[in-house]
Formats: sequence, C-alpha cells, structure tokens
Amino acid sequence: MLRISRRQALGMMAGVAAFGLSAPAISQNRKIVVGALRFTSHAGSFVAFERGYFSAAGLDLELKFFQAAQPMAVAIASGDVDYAVTAMSGGLISLADKGAIKVIGGALSEEKGIDGQKILASDSAFQAGLTSPSALDGRSFGMTQAGSSFHYMGSKIAAAENASVTFKPLQKVGAIIGALKSGQIDAWSIVPHIAKPLAKSGAVHIIGDVADYLPGYQVTTVFTSARNANDERQLTSDFLSGYSKGVSDYNATMIAKAGGEAGVTEMVGLIHKYVYADRPIEKAAPSIINGTMRLNEGAAINMTSLQDQLSWFQSENLVDGDISLDQVVDGSYVKTMG
Repeated sequence: MLRISRRQALGMMAGVAAFGLSAPAISQNRKIVVGALRFTSHAGSFVAFERGYFSAAGLDLELKFFQAAQPMAVAIASGDVDYAVTAMSGGLISLADKGAIKVIGGALSEEKGIDGQKILASDSAFQAGLTSPSALDGRSFGMTQAGSSFHYMGSKIAAAENASVTFKPLQKVGAIIGALKSGQIDAWSIVPHIAKPLAKSGAVHIIGDVADYLPGYQVTTVFTSARNANDERQLTSDFLSGYSKGVSDYNATMIAKAGGEAGVTEMVGLIHKYVYADRPIEKAAPSIINGTMRLNEGAAINMTSLQDQLSWFQSENLVDGDISLDQVVDGSYVKTMG
C-alpha cells in the first residue's frame, strides 16, 4: 500500500491546484486508531470497517477495544486513540474543559418505538419488591465509575421516582453483571442486547425502560481530540463519512429490514466478529438482534440531551460549573438537533 506523508500530500494539493484540478484528501491512506466497546450499539464502526467504507475514505483503520467509557476518553486525550464512540462521562467533560477532546457527532439515542435500554433488578431484589422503578428507594444501583453514563441514568431515574439510591462503582460492565446476578447490587440499566439475555436467565428481571425517563437521550457520542477537530478537518470529515455509511447500512438492515431476513442474517454474522465473538453464532445471534437500536443517521447530535447531561454533571459537582456545551461539542461537522 502506497503511503504518503502529510507534507507530501500538501505538496500534491498545491500542484493539482495550480492546474485547476480537485485535490486529493489529505487523509489518503492515513493510519488511525478507533476506540470501541464490544456492544451492538457500536455497530456503525464495525460495519464501516468490514465493508471498506473507511478504506474508501482513505483511512487505514485499527479498532481498539475498551471495557468502559472513561478510559477511552483518556486514550483520546493522550493520542493513543484518534476517534471513538462512547457515552458522555464526567471524565470526558473534564478533558474537554482542559481543551483535550471534542464531541463531533452522535452515535446512539433513545427513541420511542425502538426497543432501548432496560432498567434491571436482581432476582433477590425483585423477590423483595423491586418490581418497578417506583420501588428503587433505599436500593443500590451499579455503575462503572462515578460520573459515568450509568451514574447519570440511575440518578435521573431515581429523581423521577423521588427515590434515594446508593451507587456502587464496579469499574467494568462484567463486574456489574456479576454483582447484579449474585444480588450484591439491586439495580442497573443497560442496552437491550445485554439486558434481555440476563433476564432470560432468571437471575435478573427487566423492570422498566430508560426511554420512559429520558426520552431522546443521546446515549453515546462520537468524539476525538481537540487537535483533530480543529486542525485535521479533512481527516475528521473522512472518518465521519465512513462511519455514517456504516450506520446507514445498519439501520437499513436491522431497523427497516430492507434486505429481509437474509440481510439481517448477514449483518448479524458481521457484528458477531466483534460482539459475543466467544459464543457460537447460533447462540450469539438472538442477543445481537435483541440489541437493535437505531443509530444516529449522519452522526447527528441531540444537543438538548447533551446539555441536560452536562447540567446534571455540574449539579453533582462532578465537573467544573463554568464549562459550556460549546467547549465540549464541535457542532460544525454534523447536523445538530434540539
């Protein structure tokens, strides 16, 4: 594969401009690292990678996997990762406040009519009366870290129910699952491809929907370093272009069923390379299908939801009270909503 430096590419641009021709993208054959979690909700990156949309945009892409949102934000700030999809967290906002990162797009939102994130109760808590979120008072709620999306969701649900909840930080999603199944925590909220299999096992029960408490919730965002957002506009636009094509394919196949059952089967096989890859496809497929949620077309951002999240983090003194949303979000790349 031919590789050219940024200086060479700029020189080429100057040359073709002199003849009045279209300049090639600076990002041609640029190596980038993209952070992800092994969730169906990250399928936009997986589809774009597998179907060559990133390559077509001139990007030589490597996927790097994480187990929680905040370490991914740190990796973006340090330069170990170039782009990523994750929830807004206290860590992400604090890094944006320091001028290290920027949200540049939306990835996943709660939407009425589309099965979304579930509120779960352990079997022991369920048997003791936690059969709906209205009974959360005095209960414990699992989260990865303070300031995580789980902390935000749990707090907003508890506030709506006038419930006092104790949050338990368990660092990793796997640890939260173990604690919920064993009854060490009472409740949690998570995407459906994880929630439904847990409920089917009988060790956990679904007691509500996050969308009932946070309609239009911008669950995850696309973000990058402030340097990429400010100084690498062509590279960033090319990344978003490839990613958005993956999102469109996913939505058309899994939501609109444009390719029928054959299309769903093919898409599930692609996602299985990254989600539940340690299970046989016949066992992984139902969980992947259960996790179907519409991704944001064109990586559009719900600014109203992000402002609500920022305001909550500030109200909890988890981030600086003076930071504004435009310090966190660069809305110049995609359509903004709200």
